Amino acid sequence: SRITDAEVLERRFPLRLEHFGLRRGSGGTGRFVGGDGVIRRIRFLEGVSLSVLAGRRMTAPPGLAGGEAGQRGESRLQLPGADSQTLAYAEQRSVPADSVVEIRTPGGGGYGDVG
Repeated sequence: SRITDAEVLERRFPLRLEHFGLRRGSGGTGRFVGGDGVIRRIRFLEGVSLSVLAGRRMTAPPGLAGGEAGQRGESRLQLPGADSQTLAYAEQRSVPADSVVEIRTPGGGGYGDVG
């Protein structure tokens, strides 16, 4: 989903949005700093089919005119009783109840030289 309201997500799907906030410091440095991405942590209340399709997981969003790249995005899945694992940029799998997915969107690239 895009930035769907927590109330809408929780009403439509068997999940709880545990965290939704800015990914501080994920924007690239520059005269104008790139925008921060967001972090969403979702707990599934029953078994679901999880589909992930996300960009900027392999390469960072580039900076321009001397600005630095933003941080790459990352999606992680933690199954009950297991360590978390990184998900591919495009992946589909069945996950049991009480699994948690954390989606970290990329930060924007910075613009311009700092000095």
